[in-house]
Amino acid sequence: MDLQQRFSDEQLHQIVEEASIYMCACPGQVANELRQLRYLIRYQRDCITEGKSPSLVHQTIAAASQEAHAVMEGCLDRVLEIEGWDRTTLKMPAGLRKLRDEILASDL
Repeated sequence: MDLQQRFSDEQLHQIVEEASIYMCACPGQVANELRQLRYLIRYQRDCITEGKSPSLVHQTIAAASQEAHAVMEGCLDRVLEIEGWDRTTLKMPAGLRKLRDEILASDL
């Protein structure tokens, strides 16, 4: 059960950090859900490897988690594209940072 990944764990961490700094939670939430799915997949693989019964239960959960992971990675990829994130540095675009600054300034 090889897990195909568009984003490394480090990249997901960067997206979560960047999103929290600039108060744009949605990409960070998707990245965080991907991290949780990866944990669930690893956990199920460990159960299968350790021979915990019934294995079919763990295989079913792992397969569904992998499908969800693929869908959510596609979602994150599209969200970053829509918002114009720098795909090399995974930095939020300046326009979103400016919008955040304007919102903060209007709250003062």
